[in-house]
Amino acid sequence: MTELKQEKPNNEAIERAKSQRADKIINTHVLWGMGAGLMPIPLFDIAAVTAVQIDLLKQLADNYEADFSNEMGKTFVTALTGGTFARIGASLLKTVPGIGTLIGGVSMSVMSGASTFAVGQVAKRHFETDGNIVNVDLDFARNAYDDAFEKGKQIVSDLKGHEAESKDIYKSLERLGELRDKGVITDEEFETKKQELLERL
Repeated sequence: MTELKQEKPNNEAIERAKSQRADKIINTHVLWGMGAGLMPIPLFDIAAVTAVQIDLLKQLADNYEADFSNEMGKTFVTALTGGTFARIGASLLKTVPGIGTLIGGVSMSVMSGASTFAVGQVAKRHFETDGNIVNVDLDFARNAYDDAFEKGKQIVSDLKGHEAESKDIYKSLERLGELRDKGVITDEEFETKKQELLERL
């Protein structure tokens, strides 16, 4: 009886698949980040975008089978984006009646999407080369973030037609989070519903 040869896994194909999944994760979170940036409450939008970016890091870590904690995610996001005072300025601009809300919402949406793209690109590079985001050269990471942020602004401008949909999905995710916090749905149900919503982006 001829013994069937077992094919060895193609490492290159596996890494390529991980990279493609990572790109999809980043792209959906960019749209989600744009929706969070459109939230009309000043400063709440920054907290919302930070939460989106931490979730992005968690999903990327899962994709690359790397260790991750929310604290690790907060540290990484803050290190990259904490000095971006323009984000706070755009958020506070929403307090100006009428035109302030319009201009602030649009600029915050663009910055939120571009920032999310940049965080995702920097994290993806580190997961692929170092396997984690713990031992990060912050100077190098910040420079990489700045470069990716500029590219992200162009990508976000190409996605402008999806703003309303991304805002609706963000609100749906927010409601799901409230149901989870109240014990109406489990963490597993929340994650399942979240993935269903993000796949619509």
